[in-house]
Amino acid sequence: MSSENEQSAEPGAGPPEQLALIRETVRRAKVPRAKPRTWRGAPLADELPVARVLVNKGVLHLDQYFDYAVPQELDSDAQPGVRVRVRFGAGGRNVQGGRREGGGLIDGFIVERRADSDYRGALAALASVVSPEPVLGPELLALCRAVADRYAGSLADVLQLAVPPRNGRAEAKPSPDPLPLPPPPDPGTWERYGQGPAFLRALAEGGAPRAVWTALPGPHWPAEIAGAVAATLSSGRGALVVVPDGRAAARVDAALTEALGAGRHALLTAESGPEKRYRQWLAVRRGSVRAVVGTRAAMFAPVRDLGLVVVWDDGDSSHSDDNAPFPHVREVLELRAAQGRCGFLLGGTGCTVEAAQLVESGWALPLLADRERLRRAAPLIRTVGDGELARDGAARSARLPSLAWGAVRDGLRTGPVLIQVPRRGYAPRLACERCRTPARCRHCAGPLEAPDQQDLNCAWCGQAERAWSCAECGCTRLRARIVGARRTAEELGRAFPAVPVRTSGRDHILDAVPDAPALVVSTPGAEPVADGGYAAALLLDGWAMLGRPDLRAGEEALRRWLAASALVRGQEEGGTVVVVAEPTERAVQALVRWDPAGFARRELADRAELGFPPVSRMASVTGPPEALAAFLQNAGLPPEAEILGPVPASSAAPGKARRPGDAPPGETWERALVRVVPGRGAALARALKTALAARTAKGANDPVRIRIDPPDIG
Repeated sequence: MSSENEQSAEPGAGPPEQLALIRETVRRAKVPRAKPRTWRGAPLADELPVARVLVNKGVLHLDQYFDYAVPQELDSDAQPGVRVRVRFGAGGRNVQGGRREGGGLIDGFIVERRADSDYRGALAALASVVSPEPVLGPELLALCRAVADRYAGSLADVLQLAVPPRNGRAEAKPSPDPLPLPPPPDPGTWERYGQGPAFLRALAEGGAPRAVWTALPGPHWPAEIAGAVAATLSSGRGALVVVPDGRAAARVDAALTEALGAGRHALLTAESGPEKRYRQWLAVRRGSVRAVVGTRAAMFAPVRDLGLVVVWDDGDSSHSDDNAPFPHVREVLELRAAQGRCGFLLGGTGCTVEAAQLVESGWALPLLADRERLRRAAPLIRTVGDGELARDGAARSARLPSLAWGAVRDGLRTGPVLIQVPRRGYAPRLACERCRTPARCRHCAGPLEAPDQQDLNCAWCGQAERAWSCAECGCTRLRARIVGARRTAEELGRAFPAVPVRTSGRDHILDAVPDAPALVVSTPGAEPVADGGYAAALLLDGWAMLGRPDLRAGEEALRRWLAASALVRGQEEGGTVVVVAEPTERAVQALVRWDPAGFARRELADRAELGFPPVSRMASVTGPPEALAAFLQNAGLPPEAEILGPVPASSAAPGKARRPGDAPPGETWERALVRVVPGRGAALARALKTALAARTAKGANDPVRIRIDPPDIG
């Protein structure tokens, strides 16, 4: 209070009520906030006057900690883990009174308080503490550092994914007190799996079992995940469940509420909104709840005393982040299981090659049901190949075989029928004209293409192929892959005019449909759940899925088919699935036998022979041709590194979203694949990261993009 105000408050100097009103009006006025001070001349903290700060700069050559002085006024709030504002980029010449000044304001996190600094020059002072809430603990920091090193990225970029933006209202509200521990659950439907009850007992007793779980078809998998979480909570530890989308998260959320009651778990999805999601995240960090279910970003949730991590359907592309450094949920949760010595459960109706490798290496054990239980739970699978289509009059006139017509007709008598049609946009590639075996390169097994309709080139390594012949039948003639019929759903609607037709796809996804006769047309991954299960399902245009120009085409097709077929009633209830694809294909045979684990093991053996992921580690390097060539030449790659390519990189079509690694519209980029033998992945990531950091430090104008373990390599 100024001396003038003190004098005016004395008797006879004026009405004090008026002065108080003026002061209150000034306080409430919306005036611009003053910029954080440089604290020139302000005393420093008596103890640990240096704060080591991670600044929010994602460039690789600044991927390090910076020391700042801690003013005495900020001493109590400037604790490790809190958000701060600092001045960055002032240079060493702007020093006033022993303190560095100037530079732009930038966000950061305090990672450590120290008594002195390794830097011998003048330190800038912390500008302000944004919030005294510690949001970056030591375990989360160590995890983010491990992820950044594995994916050749910066720690600041990983923290952008791991720590949600601050919300003041959510932060101001206290979190509820934690509830008592729940009792160990009964095995329930886990008894259908040979080692299921033992897995739950190990979790309840404080153990850390690791398993790859091939779930039986049907609606029970959310309740089974809830049972594993309940067993972990009963031991006094926390659990984390990551699923690919909000619909799956809602199903697990409902199962956890039923198994544990309200208030014992948090739901972290984008649909929650920023305030609610941050409030839930804070409740997890503060220890109010020990269980979390969420989508991709929840893989970094700071669960206390983590005892179990669960990832469902790890083959879904949603588990791979679209932001640098592009971490995958499965790999991050593997790191958490190894660092925290907690349980690990990777589940799905299918089985990825990476999951099969975890079992083959002995890192995790298989969790399977016996064949008799599987036969009772799975629907009857029937196939329609090229030969039957050629002889079928109904298929020639309506592009749908008689077997499929009969399955639809019979299924509509008792319930809804699912029709899975591949999404648009699968690019045709080349295959044998006689047996439809995909045309592959003899050098690297990549897909062959003919961009100018004359010369054959490999889409991966770029080598020309002038004397191709089919490895299966010896034929030398090629054909383009057939995408399939686009109007099948419309024709089914006309064939059954009295039956309602519902669609589920990218623009509008249905969560569920009632147990009533209906035709449900869906793209892969958007299939709604039917109450009581579907009576039948049609999996159309199998060649469109199997013929995708990608190493994972067969694996992805089988995963999509299994996910749709798992929504169909079991064989004992009359459930039938018809897949329109060649019966001799490996993925089709695996679907008929319902053997995703066996398919994944065979794919893993093929990858090992060819030297492709996950047996090897691979990186994709993309950029303008001159910049890419210079980068690879100066990268200092491990001696055993092998470079495939470069080949022209895909570019974003005008008006379409640009995917990571795509060339900007109108520019010509190239892509090279760099692979190393097992055990050298860390050396590859370190070399690429060092080379890119040196390049950015020099201010190179031409961009070069790196992605470790790209999901699509051709």
